[in-house]
Amino acid sequence: MSQTVGYAAGAYDLFHIGHLNILKHAKEHCDVLIAGVVSDEMLEAARGRPPVVPLAERLEIVRHIDVVDQVHAEVVPDKLDTWALLKFDVFFKGDDWKGTPRGLELERRFAEVGVQVVYFPYTVTTSSTRLRRALDVLHSQAG
Repeated sequence: MSQTVGYAAGAYDLFHIGHLNILKHAKEHCDVLIAGVVSDEMLEAARGRPPVVPLAERLEIVRHIDVVDQVHAEVVPDKLDTWALLKFDVFFKGDDWKGTPRGLELERRFAEVGVQVVYFPYTVTTSSTRLRRALDVLHSQAG
């Protein structure tokens, strides 16, 4: 009997309940869950700023989440390159991509190799962006 392998990529910077919720939901849809932790360099290129928590520490945090079976340092921007290496069956993404041009392209490309894209709602009560803003405010008040 073959196992369904899922892949949930993210920055997982300033790890919070939203991250945990995505990983828990993802594990409910697969037998083996690989969490892809995006590298510092890729985050800086995509967002114009480095993460607060360095990659090695983010990998260690995510590695110790009980629903995560394996972690992968994501160092290439093309998810199909990551798939070629890991051969997952399901790709998990936040629903902010659903129906967008980027999301539709991702679905099309993954469909070509038999990967299903499953979207999960983001936890609206918290986000790394909100936590970063709060840290920036505290930092500016202290300075």
